[in-house]
Amino acid sequence: MPAFDGVRVLELGQIYNGPYCGLLFAQLGADVIKVEPPGGEQLRFRAHQPIESHEFVMLNSNKRSVVLDLKTDAGRQALLDLVATADVLIENFAPGTMERLQLGPARLLEHNPRLIVASGKGYGSTGPYAHMSAMDITVQAMSGSAAATGQPDGPPTKGGAAFVDFSGGIHLFGAISAALFQRERTGRGQIVEVSMHDTIYPMLASSLGALHNDPTRQLPERTGNRHSGMALAPYNIYPASDGWLAIICISERHWRGVATALGRPELIDDPRFRTEKDRVVNIDAVDEEVSSHTRTRTRADLVRDLQAAGVPCAPVKSIREVDTDEHLIQRGMIRYVEHPARGRVPVPGSPLRLSDSPVGPLRAAQTLGQSTQEVLAELRPDREEPQHVLHA
Repeated sequence: MPAFDGVRVLELGQIYNGPYCGLLFAQLGADVIKVEPPGGEQLRFRAHQPIESHEFVMLNSNKRSVVLDLKTDAGRQALLDLVATADVLIENFAPGTMERLQLGPARLLEHNPRLIVASGKGYGSTGPYAHMSAMDITVQAMSGSAAATGQPDGPPTKGGAAFVDFSGGIHLFGAISAALFQRERTGRGQIVEVSMHDTIYPMLASSLGALHNDPTRQLPERTGNRHSGMALAPYNIYPASDGWLAIICISERHWRGVATALGRPELIDDPRFRTEKDRVVNIDAVDEEVSSHTRTRTRADLVRDLQAAGVPCAPVKSIREVDTDEHLIQRGMIRYVEHPARGRVPVPGSPLRLSDSPVGPLRAAQTLGQSTQEVLAELRPDREEPQHVLHA
């Protein structure tokens, strides 16, 4: 049986944060009803084409799309009728939006005391930043992530992946799951909140370690591809004849493996590199020695020899290579659905693996409002048509 079979989730999600949280529930069997405004949520037509954007299709498998105009009394009442049947409501609107719509947590819980009201926010509902709207890049800036990313002599740089949005969605999924577990004991719903900003602080562990382990040591705030705490070497992205690869050494065994795999066993006894501390002090020399040999060989050859020597390493794959990664395909993390407008497209499977709750087939993201009449008819099975005027 799917882990969340019988659980109904109302997702008022937009862009990545809320929709990814909803997707994780949908893939584990929850009935996820995606409530969209007239015209659809922002991500649906971000590609500026008359069909759904690929990003939208990626994040909305196995959900039912319902259109409600929450700025109208009829739309708000329809949502409250759905709330009475739901277990969870997810929203990641800007601060104050639900209250302006007269749909704040107190009113929702009044209609259903067992409801888990879950909010994904940039900075949370308390604290000096609570009033600020937030997107992935602004939270990267505020959290210290951007300051820690980039070359030492370059500007702060955002991460290439939208990890803040997705970190918020993942943490929100965990918080909701915990609240559902607690409800089994108490019978009561509750308000759940995750601040994207909060989730990034623990990720700065290496940078914060460099700050606190030796406060007298002068380190660049940005370390490029080197270790954020400048505590390990080699630890970098190195050139190959056909691209790049990552190499990391966290033990003397790894360093001996690097020297051997690169055909330079004499580096093991080089006084500049004898200990981990020596290698960090002479980090530029380490990187030059490693680079001078990696750049003459292919990624595949280097990975083969380094892995045989027990050294953690990996080729730097392009986005195009990742899109057809055989490992991800075999594990079911890249799956394919037939979308009515886009045809056969890749979408993410679930990274959550439960031995007693396998992920079933994926259905493509629905067209806008495809399930509106179906879902509202379930509320009033004795009526032929729902009575609410829901959208223009």
